[in-house]
Amino acid sequence: QVQLVESGGGLVQAGGSLRLSCTASGRRFSSYAMGWFRQEPGREREFVSAITWSGKGTLYADSVKGRFTISRDNAKNTVYLQMNSLKPEDTAVYYCAADANGYRMSQLTTQYNHWGQGTQVTVSS
Repeated sequence: QVQLVESGGGLVQAGGSLRLSCTASGRRFSSYAMGWFRQEPGREREFVSAITWSGKGTLYADSVKGRFTISRDNAKNTVYLQMNSLKPEDTAVYYCAADANGYRMSQLTTQYNHWGQGTQVTVSS
């Protein structure tokens, strides 16, 4: 079983930056692919970014490409999402998720086995 805890959310002005962290419990973290998703009230959870178990493969939604960077430190059981040039439309609850298929960078919520509780990101204009 993998438990995920996100941190690093908060309130920031447009153009600012935040770094989200997601720390996992369990010894198998390094074998999981990891993803970041976000959800606004009343809307479906949407894909933001994903990374393979090794960190060598990454994938981004078009809406964040060039502004967000995903990375991981398997020694610390942590995956990060560096968010730069934030826009008001980035406001959402951000969730990290773990996929037991470590080579896959899925954009589908159904292919992730474990989820964190989410962290709120609010970008003011």
